Amino acid sequence: MAQNITKHVKDMVAEANTKVEIIPTTDAFDLVGRDDTVIVDLRDIRELQRSGKIPGAFSCPRGMLEFWIDPDSPYHKDIFNQDKKYVFYCASAWRSALSAQLAQDMGLQPVAHIEGGFGAWQKAGGPVEDVA
Repeated sequence: MAQNITKHVKDMVAEANTKVEIIPTTDAFDLVGRDDTVIVDLRDIRELQRSGKIPGAFSCPRGMLEFWIDPDSPYHKDIFNQDKKYVFYCASAWRSALSAQLAQDMGLQPVAHIEGGFGAWQKAGGPVEDVA
């Protein structure tokens, strides 16, 4: 018997986008290198190696986000325990919308994500750093 999926990804992303701040791509250019902001790349290592990343972005694979944010987790990363704004991005802003909402629900604040993701960033001429 086929599964009856009742909540679809597009609906989840749309809902997340009503709950979190969305930063227009070109506005996000101004966040690179700021001391009060952590830009978080949620893409996997193959995506990073293939297309690079936003300069200075912290790489956090989507599957580890909850574990790295939670200070009670054995996998916690101190980068998520700072008084800074956390700006998430992925390839097309779907994972980042869901991740920003999740992080916000966990208590991380303030959080946002970049409209259109890395694809929009590149298309708009944003700076890109190679990943070896």
